[in-house]
Amino acid sequence: MRKLLSVVLGLSLSAPVLSNELSFEQYVEGLKQQAREEGISEQILQSAFTNVEYKPRAVVADRNQPEKKKTLDEYIPSAVPDWKVKQARALYEKHYKELSRIGEQYGVQPRFIVALWGVESNFGANMGRFSVIDALSTMAYEGRREEFFRKETMAALQILQQGHIKPDAMKGSWAGAMGQCQFMPSSFLAFAADGNSDGKKDIWGSKSDVFASTANYLSQSGWDDKYTWGRQVKVPHGLDKNLEGRQPEKGKYLREWNELGITRYDGKPLPALSDDIKAWLIMPDDEDGRTYLVYNNYNVLMKWNRSYYFALAVSHLADRIVY
Repeated sequence: MRKLLSVVLGLSLSAPVLSNELSFEQYVEGLKQQAREEGISEQILQSAFTNVEYKPRAVVADRNQPEKKKTLDEYIPSAVPDWKVKQARALYEKHYKELSRIGEQYGVQPRFIVALWGVESNFGANMGRFSVIDALSTMAYEGRREEFFRKETMAALQILQQGHIKPDAMKGSWAGAMGQCQFMPSSFLAFAADGNSDGKKDIWGSKSDVFASTANYLSQSGWDDKYTWGRQVKVPHGLDKNLEGRQPEKGKYLREWNELGITRYDGKPLPALSDDIKAWLIMPDDEDGRTYLVYNNYNVLMKWNRSYYFALAVSHLADRIVY
């Protein structure tokens, strides 16, 4: 497999760029050299890479990600089935005291914390079984997004060096998304939080840390707990399609959308708020599908995952938890 690398094995990362054909084992030595230069200890390198393996299944998963084939009318019921709603409500009630404490601390409604938990990992049941170091090393070596996965490998090693998790317990998806909130290592370093004050940020085993990390991500990304995410709406026939989109300049206040003839899904007028809020019109399936007015909190969910469908699944589940 041909690899275009930014380092030559054994040379500093600041050395001139050359092209090499390396085995996976040689490539890993290059990763280790970069990690040394970034301050990772030999002890961590030894424990992290001793049994590292190339994982062809990760490459296959990356190359065979399904293109969008479902409409929202098909996707939402499958992503937010009734059994998941029932489980979400039960867990919301079970952990309500802890969720409320964390939600108040970070300014995030608990129902959104639970909804992200449910959509990302089925409440911790589907965290992935790949060694994160195996997966990230494999994806970096594969080369399609080498720079990105090299960066994530270095971030994963920093997490190990900080002592939050042991290498053999650091499990995740084929792409290296980790734990019950499925953070990439760089997101972990930026947003993971110690929810139970035990000195570690354990998004694999500690629900308090999962809740706090999720809330911290949303809070730092601009969440406002005075508002929800948005709503499904109806638009009048002939509405200018250029009004659709999440670009900042396309945001309008609800009173302005009201004046344009947009209503709630049941035909009633949009809410008249004392402190009017900006909203954006989105049509994920074009004008023939569902239409929504979304608030900035929805834009925050899109920072978490840049998928209209993902953000709408989280939003719909959050609504069904309490309504």
